[in-house]
Amino acid sequence: MDISRLHLFPIKSIHPTPAALLGPGAHEMIGVSAAQLGMRRVLLMTTGLRGTGIVDEVRGVVEAAGVSVEVFDRVESNPKDYNVMDAHVAYVDAQCDGFISLGGGSSHDCTKATRVVAAHDGRTINDFKGQLTLDNPILPPHIAVSTTAGTGSETSFAFVITDTTTGPHNHKFASFAHPIAPSMCIDDPVLFMPLPADLTAYCGFDVLAHAAGAYVSILDAYPSWGPALQAIELTFKWLPTAVGNGYDPVAREQMMYAQYIAGLAFNSAGLDITHSISHAMSARFDTHHGMGNGIAITRAWEHNVAANYTKFARMAVAMGFDTRGLTDVAAADLAIAGIARLAEDVGIPQSFTTLPDYTKSRITMNGFPPVSASSADVEQIAAHALGDVCTMTNPKLMTPASMASLVEDSLVGTRS
Repeated sequence: MDISRLHLFPIKSIHPTPAALLGPGAHEMIGVSAAQLGMRRVLLMTTGLRGTGIVDEVRGVVEAAGVSVEVFDRVESNPKDYNVMDAHVAYVDAQCDGFISLGGGSSHDCTKATRVVAAHDGRTINDFKGQLTLDNPILPPHIAVSTTAGTGSETSFAFVITDTTTGPHNHKFASFAHPIAPSMCIDDPVLFMPLPADLTAYCGFDVLAHAAGAYVSILDAYPSWGPALQAIELTFKWLPTAVGNGYDPVAREQMMYAQYIAGLAFNSAGLDITHSISHAMSARFDTHHGMGNGIAITRAWEHNVAANYTKFARMAVAMGFDTRGLTDVAAADLAIAGIARLAEDVGIPQSFTTLPDYTKSRITMNGFPPVSASSADVEQIAAHALGDVCTMTNPKLMTPASMASLVEDSLVGTRS
């Protein structure tokens, strides 16, 4: 029997990404771009930017192009289903015809979801889960404007929303459809500069989780490998500087590119259990997604490394290690040591039960329980993570026992 042509995923799906404007000063083109897309009145959706001046600045740029603006600033971190529905009411009441999302992944994902609701006469967003075939694929135009270097959501055809109707515990779900990709994205490192150091670090580990997850994913999307490795290289080189001095223009610009190209990578290549664990933790405790990735990533790499030593060895090279003369196993060990060292250097917490008082916890998380590590918590979070779409493309098969072990260690353990 000839098995030479067999492959787990022989056909690679390369998904659409939006037109993009990248670089210092790009945000000054938001208004012109909105007008070119035919927008006359936009809903500007944002979160966590009150008092920074960024919302007022962007609003002024858009209005200067003759496009009127209605601001909706009630998007929460880890956006909830009711955020989407409230935004849809604001969109309809203000008679808007397009969207601008301003912020990180929460703003972008909530906006993408709201566009789907708007195109389907206000149906609840909880009706739109998983791989979607939209009854109406013509969504309102959308410009995604990033103020963090982490999300990659501005590049992707997916969104992640927290369903708060699922009983005693919330559940995060991901949805996918080609029309969901924004009409345009704008990444301007000037807008990243006010981001606090802790969130800069957490968002940077979101970049690493995107890049590494895309590279080791069993989808083996070859066109994503180059961007994934480049994003790893840029993040290891520039994230410590961006955390140490947020007003370093080169570091902010390089992290902007790392975010963008990591987004290009995972948009078609998928991810791994790093994201599965972070999704489940943030659904339960409303913790910051990037921080969750930072806590989970070392554990995920240690679990997955034996499934593909060669890929982890290649990531070690991208991280800056000289692996000449080393076996793939020895080089892969360097990669795991390197990710743990970077996490330590930029202030990623050791575990979810040792969280410091950080920027997000001072802003929101109202109504969510404090992080705990009871057996019931571990069981519920592990079940959530095991069913997450990112687990499907993890390089090593997960079982309830192996996932529970990783979840428990993420809750109470220490990095190697």
